[in-house]
Amino acid sequence: MDDCEVRIENGILWIDSEAYPLRNISRVGSRWIDPKPIKAAAVKAFIVRTFLCLIVSGIVGTGSTAGGIILFLAVMALLIWRLSVALKLSPIYGLVLNTSGVQQDAVWSYEQSEIHKLVKAVTDAIGHPDTAQMIVNLNHAVGGDVIQQYGAKSTGKQVGAGA
Repeated sequence: MDDCEVRIENGILWIDSEAYPLRNISRVGSRWIDPKPIKAAAVKAFIVRTFLCLIVSGIVGTGSTAGGIILFLAVMALLIWRLSVALKLSPIYGLVLNTSGVQQDAVWSYEQSEIHKLVKAVTDAIGHPDTAQMIVNLNHAVGGDVIQQYGAKSTGKQVGAGA
């Protein structure tokens, strides 16, 4: 998702097709996901896989030198590509809404300024829910499932959270 429309009208916060009544929002905030641990893990995996590639290519190379070299070059190209993708990751910033005791991660963006502007606008609208009218188009919105992982080996998936 590249674009996301956020509207406030008639006392309701609309994020694309999701509606949040302003009177039910108890807290507005932001959070961010830091890609540094992912990058560090990618570098570690690259080093381990490169070592394994050298061993396997050496074993294959004993029977066929050309086969070992071709295998090594092909696997290394794949490993370098995967590492470059991981190293290009940038932080993701999110708008967090608490409604009736439930926390919702409503919008995610690559631009911190978009989320800060949105937090301020929603907070202002909560103070004046019947008079606030606003439309904000986020140009750097992030879509898809939100994966929440704490620690290197834990897993968790929250389906449908976030625009």
